Order: sequence, then structure tokens, then C-alpha cells
Amino acid sequence: MSHRLSLEPPTALEYFSALVADDASLSLLEAAASLCQDEHPDIDLQALLGEVDTLADQLRRRVPADAVPLQRLRRLNRYFFQELGFAGNVNDYYDPGNSLLSTVLRTRRGIPITLAVLYIELANEIGLNACGVSFPGHFLVKLHMPEGEVVIDPFSGQSLSREQLDELLVPYRRSHGLEGDFEMPLGLFLQAAEPRDVLARMLRNLKEIHRSAGDWARLVAVLDRLVVLLPQNWEERRDRGLAHAELGNREAARKDLGAYLLHAREAVDRAAISVRLSELGPEGPDRLH
Repeated sequence: MSHRLSLEPPTALEYFSALVADDASLSLLEAAASLCQDEHPDIDLQALLGEVDTLADQLRRRVPADAVPLQRLRRLNRYFFQELGFAGNVNDYYDPGNSLLSTVLRTRRGIPITLAVLYIELANEIGLNACGVSFPGHFLVKLHMPEGEVVIDPFSGQSLSREQLDELLVPYRRSHGLEGDFEMPLGLFLQAAEPRDVLARMLRNLKEIHRSAGDWARLVAVLDRLVVLLPQNWEERRDRGLAHAELGNREAARKDLGAYLLHAREAVDRAAISVRLSELGPEGPDRLH
């Protein structure tokens, strides 16, 4: 008697884990798109990626084959910011939808990092060399051009001068004591961000939104992804444990907080986390309440 094989599709987290398993093959666009699955489990990710491909095809038809890089950049900016109307969501900056590519594609509104992911994809599709920059407080896009580097604010579409970038850095330098003799050169803040770092910043934006709202279930879903993305970052494991504790998931909370204490031996909050772990009681199944 033959038995049929039951092949279950991967869960959203398993799919994300496969996407980010190897830096060499990590597709920023696809991994960023997959973040939508927590909020929209039935989303068709291939259709979403196909929508971006369609935008790229439309853009390529607008760019002459013999266009020099500066001409390509101007066509891209006109297409992205004027024709398509992508812009920063100034009216509802902290809407979680601003961090989801599906929502940004539908509304044409987002925050700097999600707008940057789309902008970079389109830029690279027409032969420009673009990358993200994890600038303090505001994600940027950097393009390597024959005339030199160009830095774009994806929120406004503005090309930023060195003087404007220095001005944006003033609050950060002041709050971190990086002024005067301790001032760091601007170039150090304009390094290209690796795809894994971009995804971490996207997830941490969502993490802060859900934590501020006390939405522990959504927070755990975001932290599940951060733990997969950054397995050696024990602070994310700690924060997931604390979120599980808020939900009453004592066993999961104990596991995460215990792992944090085991690995983060120099952490300044070890005593506080030890107290929280003891408050969760002995190991065993969670009580019904």
C-alpha cells in the first residue's frame, strides 16, 4: 500500500530563516517583503515582488540605452518621486504599515528605510551602483557615480550636501560626546549597510512601535525574526523573553531569559533579569489562567 507524502509549506518564520541563512545569497528585497507575512499571512509574496519587477521594467523603458549615470539618476528620481509619487509619510510616521513593503507600494508612503529598499532595487536595475546607509536617525541611500558619491534622502528625494549631512549629525554627535577632539569624520557614518543590517534596522523599527503600544504578540513575532537574523545578539533573546513573560508564556520566557544570562555574562542588567527569571517560578508547564 502506497503512502502519499505530506509536504507542508514552510511557515513564515521558516521561509524568512531560509532567506537570511547565508549573506552571500541574501536578497534584501525578498527578505524585506517577507516581513509582511506577520501582518498579512495570506499575502502573495511573488505577486508583490512581481509588482516591483513591473516598476523596474517601466523605468528601464524610460532610460535610453546610451544614457550616462547622471542621466539615469535623474530619470530614476523623476520616476520614483514624481511619477510614482513615493514620499515620506509625514502625517503618520509611526504607522506600522510604513515598515511593510506591501503597504508602501499601495500607499506610496513610507519611512526612509522602506522607501530606500525600493529605490535601491530600481537604481540597481538600471545599472546604477546604489546601497543603503544606516545614518544615525535617518536611513539614506548612497550612489557611486563617476563624478563622486551622491547621497539621497529617500524620504524627501533631496540630494544632500556634505554640509547638510554634517548638520544632520549634530544632535547625534552632541548626545554621544563626539564633538571637538572626539569628532568622527563624516565618512564613517556613510558606510554601506549590509542587507542583514538593513533588515535588523527595519525589524527594530517595528519592535519599538509594538513595544511602545504594548502589543506583546506582535512584538514576539518581530523578535522571533530578530533572533533568527542575529542569533548571537542575546539582547534580542532577552527582549523576547520579557515579551513572552508579558503574555504569560512562562516556559518560553524562562528559556530566553536563561539563555541571556548564560551568554551575556558582562551585561549590566544581569541582576534585574535574574530577578525577573525567578519571578517566573520553577520550570514546568504554563498554568492556565
